[in-house]
Amino acid sequence: MIKRTFLTSFLIIICFIAWGQKYTVEKSFVSFFSSATIEDITADNLKAASIFNTSTGDIAFSIPIKEFEFAKSLMKEHFNEKYMDTEKYPKATFQGKINGFDSKASGIQSVKAAGKLTIHGETKEIEVPGTIETQGDKLYMKSKFMVKLEDYKITIPQLMWQNIAEQVEVTVDFIFKPQ
Repeated sequence: MIKRTFLTSFLIIICFIAWGQKYTVEKSFVSFFSSATIEDITADNLKAASIFNTSTGDIAFSIPIKEFEFAKSLMKEHFNEKYMDTEKYPKATFQGKINGFDSKASGIQSVKAAGKLTIHGETKEIEVPGTIETQGDKLYMKSKFMVKLEDYKITIPQLMWQNIAEQVEVTVDFIFKPQ
């Protein structure tokens, strides 16, 4: 009887500890910026989903491509139909680890995310810098990095080479809450 009570108590404590170490996105902001000769293009997405395990550093996120919003509706249409093939590749994903994060530390911490980024059906190993700040029970994660379109087989038609940059700046800004 004592063994069973001990085992049950132990499992409850383990589940409670594990439960408190997982965070999900409360608010997400993902944007990209393309600076080209003729025009700059920017788009924002507020619909990303993510989970982060502070005890292991594991992180995963998914971004629905069709949810990017542009200043002009024609830009959105071209982006989805001509470049990103969103019917075939509806989301971009990242799965990896956050290195350098100490869940017991306070303030802003410099971290690196290393893992697999999948865009347009192509997966590449990446490592990007970022920060995580703890405020109360929430985590504020930010990163800014460059993505080369050719790495993900996103082709720019010859007619459009002055309108679209060969690489785009991606900004990721997530607010996590305990799960």
